[in-house]
Amino acid sequence: MSLREQWVAFLTILVKEIRRFTRIWPQTLLPPAITMTLYFVIFGNLIGSRIGDMGGFDYMQYIVPGLIMMSVIQNSYGNVVSSFFSTKFQHSIEEMLVSPMSPVVILGGYIAGGIARGLAVGAIVTVLALFFTDLSLVHAGVTLLVVVLTAMLFSLAGFINAVFARNFDDISIIPTFVLTPLTYLGGVFYSIELLPEFWRGVTLLNPVVYMVNSFRYGILGVSDVNVGLSLLAIFGFTVVLFLVALGLLRRGTGIRH
Repeated sequence: MSLREQWVAFLTILVKEIRRFTRIWPQTLLPPAITMTLYFVIFGNLIGSRIGDMGGFDYMQYIVPGLIMMSVIQNSYGNVVSSFFSTKFQHSIEEMLVSPMSPVVILGGYIAGGIARGLAVGAIVTVLALFFTDLSLVHAGVTLLVVVLTAMLFSLAGFINAVFARNFDDISIIPTFVLTPLTYLGGVFYSIELLPEFWRGVTLLNPVVYMVNSFRYGILGVSDVNVGLSLLAIFGFTVVLFLVALGLLRRGTGIRH
């Protein structure tokens, strides 16, 4: 296939993925919006008024970047893991593998779809947050870079999960037992500076900490970790997972029997 034909194939997969989650928006876009609104009301308004300031900001302002990032992580991951596993389960992925499409194009289409859903939900949550607090944008470039890289990273993680999943129960194990704990313990609702020294060190092993704090730095200008090293780490993780996912797709792991 020519470069132009590969580009058309990529756009076809991307459009299919976008139509997939927009067609069933009451299941894909509405639930995270409702969930985050409840977080804003309960943690921001009710509990936040008793906590006071954190990191030099109103508690509501402080947790909003983390909640936006949490919605991006969950939805970019969930979109790819469910979509690719469904394609594998229905054996339609085999048609793609025997086509002239490059594995890079196939992988890129699914990852771009995950990024699209993650950014869409993130934008919805951001708009909802403006009804509860004022947000600034201190470092727009950092904010955009972090959110795109994070959505890409977890889209790749969702793809890898879908490759190894054997049934629909397998695609819920990682989000339940790995993704959710990492997110809640990733500094979304608190500054890691409040933790004792030992637990602060343990928390720094959580990669979500670096994503949340880098995104918070982009919006509010404050971070508990070094932003430069965080961006480098996020980029490094993304490259590694991309190479792993591409290798699995080329070998047909979990697909070819």
